[in-house]
Amino acid sequence: MKITCYLSPACGSEEELKTNIDSALAAENISAEVSTQRINNEKAAELGLSGSPTILIDGKELQPSAGTGFS
Repeated sequence: MKITCYLSPACGSEEELKTNIDSALAAENISAEVSTQRINNEKAAELGLSGSPTILIDGKELQPSAGTGFS
């Protein structure tokens, strides 16, 4: 499993996000490659992301929404 997290430069949830992902993986006894990237709004819109943080699991957005970008 591959988990990719995208955050805006100003997003303050990175540490909590990492803790929650680690806890969930441990609770389910699952291993995963986890990466976190900070990107700007333009890159977020280009990728079709819908908020910060955005979490992709094996390339699929965990909680998709209609908008794009971090604003």
